Amino acid sequence: MEFEGVDPGTVRPGGRTARVRAAVLRAAGDALAEQGFAKLDLADVARRAEVGKTTVYRRWGTVTGLVADLLLDMAEQSLPRTETGSLLGDLKANARLVQSTLADPRQGSLFKAVIAAATCEAKTAEALHRFYDIRVREWAPCVQQAVDRGEVPEGTDGNEVIRAVSAPLYYRLLTTGDRLDEAAADRAAETAAAAARAGKFVRG
Repeated sequence: MEFEGVDPGTVRPGGRTARVRAAVLRAAGDALAEQGFAKLDLADVARRAEVGKTTVYRRWGTVTGLVADLLLDMAEQSLPRTETGSLLGDLKANARLVQSTLADPRQGSLFKAVIAAATCEAKTAEALHRFYDIRVREWAPCVQQAVDRGEVPEGTDGNEVIRAVSAPLYYRLLTTGDRLDEAAADRAAETAAAAARAGKFVRG
C-alpha cells in the first residue's frame, strides 16, 4: 500500500533528502501536538522546518500525505520488540513502551490529534491503521513463542493479545484522563497475560 503524497522511491532517502524529511516530519509532529490536525498547514510546517514551501508541497502534496509519512516514520523508529523469556515479561515490556509514549506530553498530544482526525478523515485513518498494524506485527511473535513454551494454548491469536495490552492505556489517554503510569502498564499486561493463559484469545 502506498500513501497519498509520498513517493515510494523516497521513503528511506539518504543525504540531504533524509535531513529535509527528518526536519519536516519533526516540525509536523510539533505542529500536531501543539495545534491539532485541523490547524496543520504545510506552509507553517515548512517554516518550522526551515525548508522551502515548494519542497514540502512537491514532496508530500497534502496534509494527509504528510501525516501518513509521519506515522510511517514513527512506526519505523519505534523501539524493537523486547524478548524476556516469558509472556508476562514481554507483555510488560510492550505495555511500558506504550505507556511511556502516551505519557510523554508531546507524543500523547500528537496521538490524540491523529486519532481525532482519523475519525473523520479516511486517509488519516488508513495511515493510523497501518501504523498500528506494523507495531502489532512487531510484537505478536512473542505470543507464538509463549505457545511454543506451553505458556498459552495452541491457536492463541498474538495480534489480539497485543491489542489487549495497549487498549486500556489508550482508553485512559482518550477518555478518563487517569494517570498513565507504570502501574497501569503492568496491570494491562498482567490482565492480557492471564486472559491468554485462560484461552480467551484462541482463534475461532
